[in-house]
Amino acid sequence: MPKSYNHLFSQIASFENLFAAWEAAQRGKRRRPDVAAFERHLESHLLQLERQLLDGSYRPGRYRSFYIREPKRRKISAAPFRDRVVHHALVRVIAPIFEARFSNASYACRVGKGTHRAANHAQALVRRYPYVLKADVAQFFPSVDHGVLMGLLARHIACQPTLALCQTLMSSGDGILASEYTLRFFPGDDLFAALRPRGLPIGNLTSQFWANVYLNGFDTLFQRELRLPHVRYCDDLLIFADAKPTLHAALAALHARAATLRLTLHPLKTRLYHADEGVEFVGYRLFRDHRRLRRSNVRLFVRRLRRQQRAYRAGQLSAKRLRASLRSWIAHAQHADTYRLRARLLRAHPFAPPERQP
Repeated sequence: MPKSYNHLFSQIASFENLFAAWEAAQRGKRRRPDVAAFERHLESHLLQLERQLLDGSYRPGRYRSFYIREPKRRKISAAPFRDRVVHHALVRVIAPIFEARFSNASYACRVGKGTHRAANHAQALVRRYPYVLKADVAQFFPSVDHGVLMGLLARHIACQPTLALCQTLMSSGDGILASEYTLRFFPGDDLFAALRPRGLPIGNLTSQFWANVYLNGFDTLFQRELRLPHVRYCDDLLIFADAKPTLHAALAALHARAATLRLTLHPLKTRLYHADEGVEFVGYRLFRDHRRLRRSNVRLFVRRLRRQQRAYRAGQLSAKRLRASLRSWIAHAQHADTYRLRARLLRAHPFAPPERQP
């Protein structure tokens, strides 16, 4: 793709890019009614999006929000499918600009990265260093400040229509996570700070990408300024060192850097300890010579397994979907020392054949 950063918008709004964005947005979702409806008149929908983007009349639709409670209660917000196509079209063009600047220690929502490679990197550091600082951002997605994020994007994007589209998509999610946010004031704030637009809807491709843009300052702090080994998966961060005082100083620097982003660290989930205790990260508990699943991960799997047993027996869950779900968890569990655990859980929860309808 051309690297003319001043003329990005024509690439974003092109029919070819929108078609590629549609292909990515519909992958694995073609049976959903909104996706199928868009596909029935695909060419006209894409041409309409192209025209609206180019003439400035494009406006995002309303989100549909719902809560999930595993592994913790979170508010998920789904944009209309046509808007998800635009999200993909935007990220396809601007992501390469930022990927060149991202740290190799950042593993969330990036091609060739992911949780398993993040766990491998973290375990290699557990073997080398005796102390670890585990940090977590409090209410990260609800806390993302739109003004700060736009400033970070503008450092590397000179194309004003592209920045305007970023602002439009960002503003469409303003306030969606307001109920999930606890108001905090930072040095220099006045009472109008409460009115600052903030929050990235959980579920958007743009939210995942912008999270990496927003938190890249953490990677810069540890990789270039403090020169400490670290690994990050979204707002979950591990920093390693040979001595505790080094990590106490790193924690103070992290608090200061977080404040510049209008973020705070979670007081209970941020702690410094000896790596031999086992380091919890991306669903695993990492030790020098072995790896376990987090207990909460196992409990969630057992609860899901019981629900699937009932649904399968009642004929509400097909064998195909059941196998896909089990394979997904087994693939995750296989990256830890879990052979006996997997065998025991699957033996303890056999699946009876579906009940015959009278």
